[in-house]
Amino acid sequence: MKKVLILGSTGSIGCQTLDIIRENKDKFEVAGLTCRSRVDVIISQIREFSPSAVCVGSEKDAVRIKSEFRDLEVLYGEEGLVQIAKMECDIVLNALMGISGLAPTCEAIKGGKDIALANKETLVAGGKIVTDLAKQYNINILPVDSEHSAIFQCLEGKIGRNPKKIILTASGGPFRGFSLGELESVRVEEALNHPKWRMGSKITIDSATMMNKGLEVIEARWLFDIPGSKIDICVHPQSIVHSMVEFEDTSVMAQLGLPDMRIPISLALNYPNRLPYEGESLDFFTVGSHLTFEKPDKKVFRCIELAYTALEKGGSYTVAMNGANEELVEMFLKGKIKFTDIPNIIECVMNSHKPSNPVTVEEILYIDRESRRKVKEIVD
Repeated sequence: MKKVLILGSTGSIGCQTLDIIRENKDKFEVAGLTCRSRVDVIISQIREFSPSAVCVGSEKDAVRIKSEFRDLEVLYGEEGLVQIAKMECDIVLNALMGISGLAPTCEAIKGGKDIALANKETLVAGGKIVTDLAKQYNINILPVDSEHSAIFQCLEGKIGRNPKKIILTASGGPFRGFSLGELESVRVEEALNHPKWRMGSKITIDSATMMNKGLEVIEARWLFDIPGSKIDICVHPQSIVHSMVEFEDTSVMAQLGLPDMRIPISLALNYPNRLPYEGESLDFFTVGSHLTFEKPDKKVFRCIELAYTALEKGGSYTVAMNGANEELVEMFLKGKIKFTDIPNIIECVMNSHKPSNPVTVEEILYIDRESRRKVKEIVD
């Protein structure tokens, strides 16, 4: 039995992970669960899966849960996330939102636990720290994002065959084909209407701005130890080809499948073995004649170029960019700014940023806070 700690168990990835565990009770056991605010959901998960510990967002919610589950260890807040990451388990699935996933990931690695990573910002902000720790403690970082899982699968068994290029595919989001002028009047509900995937609000907005793909470029740089100059983006609206790798002899390997996050989640949980799955199989005779590929419009979706720039400049630039983006997405969701303000203000933050080379989680979190403060200053 593999003991699994799920950070962010009430979100889309967390709930799908529990689906897989429910269907494979002979292989997995839930060690711990966390959520920020969906307390009713985590209470139902506690009743079904009987974890040893949970962490919630506030002390008030922790008291509520403790009153119902007296033998359960109940933690709360950011410190609680770090503490629960130290608990006894075999693998930690990080499905947290934003930079909040960084500190608990580092603690889990120090405890010798493999990481199934669905939290892009952990590597975007702390790529060098996290990957250095993974090498030091000899643990696996197993990608859960469909794109990075695809690349991971294409590179399996290819030691010594250096990739010439990694090609990340993108659906194009809800505004594929829009002009910059058309993006000016985009409403929140339109941005949240993704054509292919059902995700949390933050990642859905990132997909609409295509910052999501920029973050994936940075994540791929650290996961696969490859420079940004060798990572391309290809818009593939059908979301059948999940990503590709081109080798030095120009051969290209791709991983294909219907859009279903349970596949990369189950591979990460059970690696190196695959789990049987009763989901629908890919029918080439149905989809084969309808696969299309396009170049992304970087002049319209400016977040892509901003991410490449931050990666090229290195150091604290990716931290500043990520912090600004997180703050701006939250402001857009609350109706405080326009959709097109997101890349414009990120660029302002990056232009005014004083670069450094953070070597601790605390330094990264300080830069993140300063970036958010700068965003608020600009918006005000």
